[in-house]
Amino acid sequence: MLNFESDYLEGCHPKLLDKLIKTNLEPLSGYGADKYCDSAKEKIAKACGCPEAQVALLVGGTQTNQLVIDSILKPFEGVVAAKTGHVAVHEAGAIEYTGHKVLEIPGHNGKMQADELGAYLQDFYNDGNHEHMVFPGMVYISFPTEYGTLYSKKELTEISEVCHQYKLPLFIDGARLGYGLASSECDLTLPEIAKLCDVFYIGGTKVGTLCGEAVVFTKNNQPAHFVNLTKKHGALLAKGRVLGVQFDELFTDDLYFEISKHAIAMADKLKAVLKEKGYKFLLDSPTNQQFVILENNRMNDLSTKVKFSFWEKVDENHTAVRFATSWATTVENLDELISLL
Repeated sequence: MLNFESDYLEGCHPKLLDKLIKTNLEPLSGYGADKYCDSAKEKIAKACGCPEAQVALLVGGTQTNQLVIDSILKPFEGVVAAKTGHVAVHEAGAIEYTGHKVLEIPGHNGKMQADELGAYLQDFYNDGNHEHMVFPGMVYISFPTEYGTLYSKKELTEISEVCHQYKLPLFIDGARLGYGLASSECDLTLPEIAKLCDVFYIGGTKVGTLCGEAVVFTKNNQPAHFVNLTKKHGALLAKGRVLGVQFDELFTDDLYFEISKHAIAMADKLKAVLKEKGYKFLLDSPTNQQFVILENNRMNDLSTKVKFSFWEKVDENHTAVRFATSWATTVENLDELISLL
């Protein structure tokens, strides 16, 4: 059966696996205090054009979101996110579990708008009862969004300016960052993203690693005792080398960016063929996630041959489903899917 269910179905890129095997018997210090973690962090900071960056290597996306948000917020604060944001919808209440509320504002094809963010913050402080409310303590967005859409440089700059106005850290979830940067519709670079936010992470789990996310605190602003907080969250990997070796290799010879380009090339081909065949899309995604509207009977028939993700009901007869390409998608897999469609 073909599988386009998500972008983390395979293990890791062969170059990473080869490096893990070659370094397997090296005795190295634990908890990320090894030469590969140091090298990976140095390469990531350089790629971000941010020599003062502090980089932390964590295991997974939800873990990363929870830890970063909890370490930055004060006890009386919450995080502002779009209603469709990952922390608001698909993280099983992980943020609320730390005692911090997700403060939702409207999402538009996955994106928040700077004017609505500004209005929300202004209304909060104009409310005479705001001392009795959860304070907005930071802003969360994802790039790409959960709908595969991208913030333009203008949009991200405007959101960043609102955050600065209210002295709120801006946190960017970059679980699929590579696929966003590789899109032909992206007008942002990695250094520009680093400049416009206070903290973000470079996703590895969905972009070539067995596991791993690289958190980048861009302004020498990593919370105090972050290693201690990481351990408190159960997120400090004893064999930190596993993350260091992978990210060190991923940021050697632009591998991260090259494999991201491949996923986008596969998605662009799929999108073009679907359009030619007359398929309708839930929205126009320029990245590796394509949201296609299928008639329910056709969807059920196709599901016996292809795995894809349910996204949302469109009406009683139609459903939007997601096809995701990745660094590991082959031309042969894609051609077979196209043939079935």
